Amino acid sequence: MAEVTAAAVMALRDKTGLPMMECKKALQECGGNTDQAVEWLRKQGIKTQAMRADREMSTGRLAVYTDPAKGVAAIVEMKCESAPVAGSPDFKDLVNDIAKTLALGPGAATPADLLSQKSQAHPEKTLGELKDDLFNRMREVFDLSRICRIDSPCGGYAHHDGSKAALVEISGTTSTPEAATAAKEIAMHVVALAPQALNKDDLDPAVVQKEREILTEAARSEGKPENIITKMIEGRLRNFFSQCVLLEQPFVKDDKQTVGQFAKAAGFDVKKMVNWKLGG
Repeated sequence: MAEVTAAAVMALRDKTGLPMMECKKALQECGGNTDQAVEWLRKQGIKTQAMRADREMSTGRLAVYTDPAKGVAAIVEMKCESAPVAGSPDFKDLVNDIAKTLALGPGAATPADLLSQKSQAHPEKTLGELKDDLFNRMREVFDLSRICRIDSPCGGYAHHDGSKAALVEISGTTSTPEAATAAKEIAMHVVALAPQALNKDDLDPAVVQKEREILTEAARSEGKPENIITKMIEGRLRNFFSQCVLLEQPFVKDDKQTVGQFAKAAGFDVKKMVNWKLGG
């Protein structure tokens, strides 16, 4: 094997973030050529990943990216093996980069398609190469498990620990800073209260009918006359809808108005919501 200098090893370590002994071995294997050593390390890392592919990935992060002016938004889920890695700055940066690339790039049908694209943050590399580099440094298996892009103005929010995230698609007045802020606040509401449906029509009719039957039976057990039960049920159903339907829920930051009323006051309609929980 070729002899390499300590300075060359240190320079390769600074470039890759890998341990000194691995960098030294790579340079020895590649005759002191730094570029070849980087590629050698990457290939060794891919082999190691393959051997560890069956490890359990029980944690990770969700990330969102929105650009209301360009009318694009994305949400992604990246899994990993441990909470310390999921909370590390490098892992956060990678997941955020993946979400931004999905939103601003050409789009992708699958996670594999997305990983083959050039990174928005590091255009000299693909997202897959960045993922491999991070594996080499952290020695944990990562899985880009879910991706979603919406080609419309959206508000987005991810919880600080990356365990929950949401996008809400809006139409109407969408290009103002005030609209962007309001849409983000609705996404925060979605993460906090996890509504089952966007509006009443989106609820499963069987669920609504079951609730109607439960409320009717309860009213009868209270001895209410049949001729007023129907009106009573409609009133009580409104309370049911206010618990599980986004546009009917009291807005979490101002419970004197519903989310639908808050959106109208901001000048837009909410057309769609995407609400994810990590691993869900």
